[in-house]
Amino acid sequence: MRFSFFVGFRYAGAKRRSQLVSFLSGMSVAGLMVGVGLLVAVLSIMNGFDREMRDRILGLVPQAAVFERDGIEDWRAVMKTLMKDSRIAGVAPFVQVDGLASYRNNTAPVLLYGIDPASETNVSRILEYVDEQSLAALDASSENLLLGASLAGKLGVAQGSRLMVVIPDNHGSTSAPHIAYFKVSALIKSNTELDNTLALASLASVATLTGNPSTVTGVRLRLHNIFSAPQTVYENLVKLGPGYYGTNWTRTHGNLYQAIQMSKNLVGLLMSLIVAIAAFNIISTLIMVVVDKQGDIAILRTLGATTKTIMMIFVVQGTSIGLVGTFLGVVFGCGLAFVAQDILQLLEAIFHVQFLKSDVYPLTYLPTEIRLSDIARVAFTALSLSFLATIYPAYRASKVQPAESLRYE
Repeated sequence: MRFSFFVGFRYAGAKRRSQLVSFLSGMSVAGLMVGVGLLVAVLSIMNGFDREMRDRILGLVPQAAVFERDGIEDWRAVMKTLMKDSRIAGVAPFVQVDGLASYRNNTAPVLLYGIDPASETNVSRILEYVDEQSLAALDASSENLLLGASLAGKLGVAQGSRLMVVIPDNHGSTSAPHIAYFKVSALIKSNTELDNTLALASLASVATLTGNPSTVTGVRLRLHNIFSAPQTVYENLVKLGPGYYGTNWTRTHGNLYQAIQMSKNLVGLLMSLIVAIAAFNIISTLIMVVVDKQGDIAILRTLGATTKTIMMIFVVQGTSIGLVGTFLGVVFGCGLAFVAQDILQLLEAIFHVQFLKSDVYPLTYLPTEIRLSDIARVAFTALSLSFLATIYPAYRASKVQPAESLRYE
């Protein structure tokens, strides 16, 4: 066995006179390196989208929410009931209205949330995008507003500008819409699709635009485990009794999460095929090596090497190519994942184009998250395919007849 490993590694490179075999060996390693590297990088980017979707997007919009048909009047009692559930990490009231934001001659749809700054931090990651003073300023003045950065860009609004928000009256088709004026005290730049529509104001100021200022639209929940949202909401609605209903992120953003998962699986499958093609290039390389080294094989046979020994030599030789290609591919893929965002920014600067726009994609940047489980799975797949690719050439090598090969030496 030791002899097989020694000879296999010793003959991993072809003779100097066989430039074609050397070239094919190098191409096999390069192909496997590129395939494995791209697969690791792509999976890391998809993992990044998955993480940012859960952390950033679901950190600003409700993971789950409880509503009452005509609005929740005694929302403090509802919050107290909900906090008895150990699966719920935080609760906060909110008022939600859809309307139009207008500044000078520009208009854009806006999703206006009325929040309580004191309890909003229990359910939201808003302090990652605005400072604490800007959030507290919502309570200091009813006209202060936090506006999404992309929405501000569409309207031509800057910090300190005053804009008009028009809210239609949903209680009657002939009723006049509610109109309010707000001062943009800070911009929310989360680099997600929410920057196109989101606006935050104080709970009281938005409640006056609903026609029923004594109620809130609902109570927002933050969960310890976001995947328990459907069951948690259902069980708490049963506790609250008739008239209450709820929703969770699987209904509002579940399609985005499923799209990310499906894209990860499909792209992973396609890149795995590239790895498979690169791995099976080892077959042609080893067949050329068998042809190149028929004389050496014959000499080993005459010295007493068995068929199993010859096969093992070429299995080791092919697997060594797989090992080198896989190792270089993992290093290349991890490096590519680390600089993916820098490469994107460089391309955007060169071509003066923004490839990821928040009105088309959920994020405006390329997030990455390298997971050891993905690296292990990719490396195992590449090495397994490399091993399988050595079996046929090794079998061919074991069938070389010494007499026929040495006749022309």
